[in-house]
Amino acid sequence: MEFNNTLANEYEKGIRRTLPSYDAMLRLIQTFYHSRLSENANMLVVGAGSGNEIIQFAEGRPHWSFTGLDPSESMLTIAKERLLTLPNDMSFHQATILDASLPSTQYDAASCVLVLHFIHDYKEKLETITEIARHLKPGAPFVLVSKYGQLGSLETELQFDLWRSYWLQHTRLSLSDVAEMEKSIRSLSFMSEEEILILLQSAGFTKPSRFFATTLFGGWVCFKEER
Repeated sequence: MEFNNTLANEYEKGIRRTLPSYDAMLRLIQTFYHSRLSENANMLVVGAGSGNEIIQFAEGRPHWSFTGLDPSESMLTIAKERLLTLPNDMSFHQATILDASLPSTQYDAASCVLVLHFIHDYKEKLETITEIARHLKPGAPFVLVSKYGQLGSLETELQFDLWRSYWLQHTRLSLSDVAEMEKSIRSLSFMSEEEILILLQSAGFTKPSRFFATTLFGGWVCFKEER
């Protein structure tokens, strides 16, 4: 999906309808990081988007520094404008984790929120998560949030029913509008929870635990292997 100016500006409204507990999810992630990291931590944010994660994570942590990655110039432009008033040190790269030229220093934590389902190839998914692990200190906390489930299964199709009803009830979109959106969502890459746990472990993460789930999304906390 190409996040041009129009899509980038619409993202803020759309994400909270697609993922009704979006803000609660960010607060849970913030709590996880705040409980695990010191007052002076550096964090890698893969898929920084319009800056929502950094705004949430930086709250009460003025000495944390952030490196944000996103392939969309439009999204990063919005993020930079929104984050101007924060006291934290920040740098941004218009790139994916596989393309970015990052410093050799390892990070204290990382996040990859609402990114993985845009990557269809399993090998690229594994390379992406493995590269994140490579840039982390041993034992560093990591959060992954992605669409998950198995298309066609009873459970996932019931979740789609709920998703569809939510959009029809809380927006003025027509049945055909929602059907077009659903077609786009079904074209994204879904993985079962079992597949996601195997992916994390294969990439070098331990103690994966699901902390969040709502309709078509799931979130896991874990830690870089200590070797």
